[in-house]
Amino acid sequence: MTSLDAQTYKERNMFSTVDESIYFNQESEVSEFFSGRKILITGGSGFLGRLILEKLLRSCPKIERIYLLMRGKKQKDMQTRFKEYFNDILFERLKEEQKDVEKKIVLIESDMNELNLGMSGKDSERIKDTEVIFHCAASVRFNDTLRFIINVNVRGTRDLLLLAREMPNLKVFTYVSTAYSQCIYERIEEKFYNPPLKTEDIIKLTEILNDDQLNFITPELLGKWPNTYTYSKAICEDTVRQYSRGFPTCIVRPSSVLATEKDPIPGWTNNLYGLTGIALSIALGIVRVINLDTKLVHDIIPADYVVNNIIVSTWDTAKKRSISSVITNFNNDDKSLTVDAEEIPIYNIVSYVQNPVKWNYCILKLLEIYSIVPYRKCLWYPFFLPLSNEYFVYLCMILLHWTPGFIVDSLAFLVGSKPRLLNIYRKMHKLTNVMNFFATHQWEFTNDNVLKLWNTLSVVDKNKFFFNISDLDWDSYFLTYCKGVRVFVLNDPLETVNDAKILYKRLRIIHYTTGIVLLILLLWGLYLLLQFLYTSLFSF
Repeated sequence: MTSLDAQTYKERNMFSTVDESIYFNQESEVSEFFSGRKILITGGSGFLGRLILEKLLRSCPKIERIYLLMRGKKQKDMQTRFKEYFNDILFERLKEEQKDVEKKIVLIESDMNELNLGMSGKDSERIKDTEVIFHCAASVRFNDTLRFIINVNVRGTRDLLLLAREMPNLKVFTYVSTAYSQCIYERIEEKFYNPPLKTEDIIKLTEILNDDQLNFITPELLGKWPNTYTYSKAICEDTVRQYSRGFPTCIVRPSSVLATEKDPIPGWTNNLYGLTGIALSIALGIVRVINLDTKLVHDIIPADYVVNNIIVSTWDTAKKRSISSVITNFNNDDKSLTVDAEEIPIYNIVSYVQNPVKWNYCILKLLEIYSIVPYRKCLWYPFFLPLSNEYFVYLCMILLHWTPGFIVDSLAFLVGSKPRLLNIYRKMHKLTNVMNFFATHQWEFTNDNVLKLWNTLSVVDKNKFFFNISDLDWDSYFLTYCKGVRVFVLNDPLETVNDAKILYKRLRIIHYTTGIVLLILLLWGLYLLLQFLYTSLFSF
């Protein structure tokens, strides 16, 4: 998947391996809980899902079986897709430590967009011996149509919970939400909030309305929610509250998840979500202005911290919540079963409380690192203007994005090349438009449950399943993060850094030369204008 050689791979894994080796022969309560378990993971092909799969198999080697829900995609069947998926460098360490680990994974064909998870009756029966469920599957595109996102996120969650009711040995159900599910509130605590609409009501709307009707009323339905994703997650949490019965359940809400810090590979990521998309576009010299308030705290957290927190939350919930502690009640109208919301713990996996970082720090640190470890695929020298005034943002976008894009594409067309830059800007502006809401608003999070959970762990488990964000050094992490984006997203190995530095110096010279020339032309133009006005005034 990348051009890393074996030695580089070994070096990048060294310190994460050493940390665990110290405690290798000591007992882990968390690992012991998962021994002999049959586990089901949805969304296993996604970013967090595959990290959870890898961590569980590597850190809990006595797991008996993992059911991995997967569907065919882009004319590839499930088996072909899994082979490509499991060849990712992410799993190299796991496969080295456990030679036959692939035999523990059982593929189950499923599609969250389909009714009843798109699963055959045979497969539904096959997975009924499941003991632990990690529900990570979701559409994470902020601007998906309401129909699609409700089918996948809400109806899919409901159908999975209904299936979970039929699993007699189920010990715990863990739902992965987002810290921004309740983003209409300034203070977000680890508790349930009223959903914008009940689960069955929104599902019925998608069933009775056609696409035009549904798209027409979507803005009215969203209300204060900035996009269909956060809207669906707010409903999903209530879906979990409403349909969880007879088995312990927890909800975890990670904030903006970035590349791993060290486990299993430092800097591993495979997507351009959130800050990563913005950071990469700045590093490549594409995006030069964004609407954001640099004084605000940007809640980010490394993926391995999130994964460890999810796994430990699952263990703790199963340990503390027995079936007898679940309070059920019947609704006389629809006979649906609900549980007392206080019996479902919620974990806000955030950095705001213990180790906050502001947007200003993020931007300045990224620009600093780009000068040390530049990217070989830069189009222009990286520079960036964070602006909070929308009118200035639009003006600067015209001057710094659309105008250069039009000039470059016109020249490309004249020489017979394919114009690309304007199309790139269209895509980047879609991303930045989505991010505007989160870059111009501030939230106060609480994470009392996460702190209590950390304090219950043994020394062994604190090292094996680390998630104390207070221990994170942001300066060191951002360097790892930028290198990871370079290697795993751009497929640009670290061996090319010296070549990239040469390009970086050239682009800097071109950038400042261009700026000076434009400034001279501007001053010359002002001089000619003033001279014209002076001549006009005194010619009479």
